[in-house]
Amino acid sequence: MRVTIFGVSGLLGKALMQEWSGDIVTGLTSRAADIRDARRVEAVVQETRPEWIVLAAAYTDVDGCESNPDLAFAVNRDGAANVATAAKMAGARLLFLSSDYVFAGNKTTPYETCDARNPQSAYGRTKAEAEIKLLELMPDCCIVRTSWLFGTGGKCFPDTILKLAASRPAIDVVNDQRGCPTYAVDLARAITQLCRKSANGIVHVTNAGDCTWFEFAQEIVRGAALSTTVRPVSSQQMARPAPRPAYSVLSPAGLQALGIEMPPWRDALRRYLEQRQSR
Repeated sequence: MRVTIFGVSGLLGKALMQEWSGDIVTGLTSRAADIRDARRVEAVVQETRPEWIVLAAAYTDVDGCESNPDLAFAVNRDGAANVATAAKMAGARLLFLSSDYVFAGNKTTPYETCDARNPQSAYGRTKAEAEIKLLELMPDCCIVRTSWLFGTGGKCFPDTILKLAASRPAIDVVNDQRGCPTYAVDLARAITQLCRKSANGIVHVTNAGDCTWFEFAQEIVRGAALSTTVRPVSSQQMARPAPRPAYSVLSPAGLQALGIEMPPWRDALRRYLEQRQSR
């Protein structure tokens, strides 16, 4: 199988390139192929002749999207449409990475793939509108919603917590936002399986289990054997430019129906900490 991956300089893109084996995989950075440039996207798709395209390229700075929505929509919605158009012309399948931020966060039970989109932030709107556009352009595409991505080789929540904990006796972390941490390595492996199973439609892919950011931080500090105290605070106390969903746990039912199981997030965190230490 020939696979072309857009966005290999990010956490997920790096993991995809490291984990994907047994197929012919071409990885493209945003410098090599800016998805806002429709002609360039079409050219690289024609050159690489993929059977599957994985679109991991995105503008993921949630607060940055809030202050620069034009750029966010140009990349996350219009760029995604450029890739889908090129995929359709080339007869390739498409897997697109989306987000838990397409939901409002006002549920108290896991979000199903069929639940209504109701994004509260600019980033969430870009992903929600991209989903709608892609399903119009390519009804057989696969949309993978994920959340709270972490991994080695880039900025992520565990990396930030470990750096803060190394220099402070105590850190404050919000305890009123609940979601599912997702290890880039596990997500990459699931994406490989989804492509090989010719999956379509919307699938939720996160590590098993859920927690608050505070609980996640506690586990990170404990796993790294640090003595830093983690203190719970409210989102109001740690105000950010973009609103975050209070509850964005994603149901794994669709993924499990395809015979794919994700490891628990605590197990994923342990492996992340081991990998980070070995680096």
